[in-house]
Amino acid sequence: MRLTSKGRYAVMALADLVANGGEARAIPLQDIAARQEISLSYLEQLFARLRRAGIVAGMRGPGGGYKLSRPAAAVAIAEVIVAVDEPIKTTRCRDGSLKSCQGKVGRCIAHDLWDELGRQIHVFLAGVSLEDVVAKRVVGRAVAPGLPVAPAA
Repeated sequence: MRLTSKGRYAVMALADLVANGGEARAIPLQDIAARQEISLSYLEQLFARLRRAGIVAGMRGPGGGYKLSRPAAAVAIAEVIVAVDEPIKTTRCRDGSLKSCQGKVGRCIAHDLWDELGRQIHVFLAGVSLEDVVAKRVVGRAVAPGLPVAPAA
């Protein structure tokens, strides 16, 4: 799976918004851009998509900016990724195509493995909220029996 800057930056920006009071009041995008070192024009594009998806609401005028449309606990990371048109996909095959990632008819021998991995990633991200990210409640959620837990950074 390749998560590009759209998905990463959207999550970072929304986590910043929440951490800086964006559930209760509007936060200017230029403040988020400065704190997260993300281009303002790029954030404007992402927040337009997030607004269309109903995740944030824009406020105009003095004291304007963006705030969450609902509590951070009710915004899943998978929803954010999908809102900015970031596919959570681990196969190179095109949806609906009968050709494999290698251009042949039929799927590659490991297609089902990679397809299921993509589904598991989506399930994981659907179970993590913006509130979880900001409260640092993510480490240890994907622990399998017998595997060590990664230390919190």
